[in-house]
Amino acid sequence: MSRTYRTIITKDDAGYHGWVPALPGCHTYGKTIEDTQKNLKEAIEGWLLTREARHWPIPEDTLIETLQTVTLPPGSSLSTYA
Repeated sequence: MSRTYRTIITKDDAGYHGWVPALPGCHTYGKTIEDTQKNLKEAIEGWLLTREARHWPIPEDTLIETLQTVTLPPGSSLSTYA
């Protein structure tokens, strides 16, 4: 069985935190982005195998992802963070 899932990686104080939005509870950490990607692959495989062993449904990644660009008015206190 081959599945594709979107992953998200964010930097934090300890390194990088990665998770899979379509698979609740599927999270991991790594010291580098590459470590986190490797750990995510292992976490996804373990998550799916556990669900399969328990005869639980395997979710598809059906989430819709978009990017939004927002322009703040000049002088806005948030415009200094751009």
